[in-house]
Amino acid sequence: MLEQRRTTNILLIIIVIPLVFYILKILSFIFIPLIFSMFIALLFLPLMRFLGRRKVPKLISIIIILLLVIGGLKIGIELIQLSSKQILASDTEFFSKAEVKIGELKDYLSENFGIETGEDKNIVSRFFQKENIGSTLGFLNRFLTTILMTVFFVVLWLAESINVHKLLNNTLLKQKYTSIKAFMKIEKDLIKFIKVKFLMSLLTGIFTGLMCLFFDVSFPIFWGLFAFVINFVQMVGSFISVILLSIFAFVELDPTSSLLFFILSITGVQVLFGAILEPIFMGKSFSINIIAVLVMLMFWGFLWGIPGLIMAIPITVFIKIILEQLPNTKVIASLLSGKS
Repeated sequence: MLEQRRTTNILLIIIVIPLVFYILKILSFIFIPLIFSMFIALLFLPLMRFLGRRKVPKLISIIIILLLVIGGLKIGIELIQLSSKQILASDTEFFSKAEVKIGELKDYLSENFGIETGEDKNIVSRFFQKENIGSTLGFLNRFLTTILMTVFFVVLWLAESINVHKLLNNTLLKQKYTSIKAFMKIEKDLIKFIKVKFLMSLLTGIFTGLMCLFFDVSFPIFWGLFAFVINFVQMVGSFISVILLSIFAFVELDPTSSLLFFILSITGVQVLFGAILEPIFMGKSFSINIIAVLVMLMFWGFLWGIPGLIMAIPITVFIKIILEQLPNTKVIASLLSGKS
């Protein structure tokens, strides 16, 4: 009888897990803003408590936080507009250089390796064709919808209409003390992660932009913003930033001298903030197995695309803390953290 029940439970798990993943995939338009909003709410939770101790009404506290979030978005939009103006102003100068460099590269590949890439003219300008602009507008529409939904969920989190503590207590943990302990650890670790990651990404973006200015690489504001955003993708983001910026700088810099120093400089920025300072500020208790990081990046990236890549590590931390509270899953939590 016991063996039969065990077999039934295993079969149910095999059926339920793919079903859960399928639901997460098809309802990504709800889950992505929901989880993003949770991280934002956690970031401002200490401020909510501070305002609460000062007898500020909850509604006023929520409005103050929403104004701060809107202010941050406003700054981001302004920076995007500045970088767009830079790109448009450099249209004739930079893109003509790019066409020459791409032409030279095509000739080199053809002469030395026999690789023919066709006779397409004005390669770079194809990015501005009507169908690409249409795709961009579609992306902006989805992005704005996600922003509005995220703001809506932030209000629900801050108003405690969504309560993780009660959810844990009523579902997975079912013990008041254990659920409080788990929630406190989730809150502490995720707030720490968000703060450190935001600060390191911000410094990475600023210094990447400064390196572009110093070496006279076009669009420093754009590349600073790009480095800031892509740095939220653990491990992979740094490589993407360095590789893309190096390819871009190839158009403008001398490959025999300044290009090499530029690549070394932007690599140094990534190493300093991502590989040295970030682990120091995160602390050993926050460590996650490198293999687990890569697996989670692939899994959440496949499930939710770029938002999944950004949220993969915080979600992993959340899962690890929950697994640590359950006796039967502590081994899995140890594997995720790399502890024996």
